[in-house]
Amino acid sequence: MPKLSTARVFSREFKLAAVRRMLAGENISALARELEVLRKDLYVWRNRFRAGGPEALRPRGRPRKDRLLEQPPERPPDRPAVSALSAAQRRIAELERKIGQQQVDLDFFQRALRHVKAARRPSDRSGVTGSTRSSKR
Repeated sequence: MPKLSTARVFSREFKLAAVRRMLAGENISALARELEVLRKDLYVWRNRFRAGGPEALRPRGRPRKDRLLEQPPERPPDRPAVSALSAAQRRIAELERKIGQQQVDLDFFQRALRHVKAARRPSDRSGVTGSTRSSKR
């Protein structure tokens, strides 16, 4: 295998396409040979994608001059707070579902325990044999 240059810069679209192919189950070594990139770089791109989505696959380092002319659209300042709030609300809903399931389980086991206790009660009354004699003597 020829030595691959480490100074190459790949576009976000290139990295995203490679990551999608990895996640689809393609052989990593074959993919690296086909794209002429290091396997290590593929794993790094995949980990960045999992951590931060497509935005995390931006080229690293100093931006090119033509990219400086393109200004990215500004995000509203409250955007992180809104996403944090929605994430917290999703977490609360998930925990409430878990509590509901636990309550259903608890009710089931309480009914089962009452049923078992009720089945034992006749042996507690006076004049009733608690158990039968063993057939072995």
